[in-house]
Amino acid sequence: MENLNEEVHKAFEIIKEGGIILYPTDTVWGIGCDATNPEAIAKIYALKQREETKSMIVLMNGEKMLYNVFKEIPEVAWQIMDLSEKPTTLILDNPRNVAPNLIASDKTLGIRLIKEPFCFKLLERMKKPLVSTSANISGQPTPKSFKEISPEIIKGVDYVVNLHREKICQNPSTIIKLTNDCQVKVIRK
Repeated sequence: MENLNEEVHKAFEIIKEGGIILYPTDTVWGIGCDATNPEAIAKIYALKQREETKSMIVLMNGEKMLYNVFKEIPEVAWQIMDLSEKPTTLILDNPRNVAPNLIASDKTLGIRLIKEPFCFKLLERMKKPLVSTSANISGQPTPKSFKEISPEIIKGVDYVVNLHREKICQNPSTIIKLTNDCQVKVIRK
């Protein structure tokens, strides 16, 4: 537990200064930063060599954070989150209180409520959403473990979290798009 708290503290200090981190999530290893910091988000796009038109998701740790970013949350979103047996990302309409370069051109944002201890504690400390995008150069396969992450990514971040380095990751999350007018579309199972 002490190691977990120490890693949360180190990651928080980097993020607070506008840095980007490489960290384990409930699915795959992710690259992340403060979701309200447009400069830090731009660093991630540059590192991944990803077009800024391809949006990234954010992790949150509860209802309060969710309502800070979305004024309206469709009822079905809560049902999906309650019933999902695996990590599920929801794409919701009209986010606010996040950096503009994180919001998709159709005014949506992908979010995932997270229970994984490192991410949950980091989010508690940040009191803001955490950007999460797979730890790979855009177009390359998503690494299933820490040792599959390219040296370019590892050297490109400001801090690498020293937890779960041996873990083999499951698949990325399910992605479901929900609109405020109650349309539901599964993007990735």
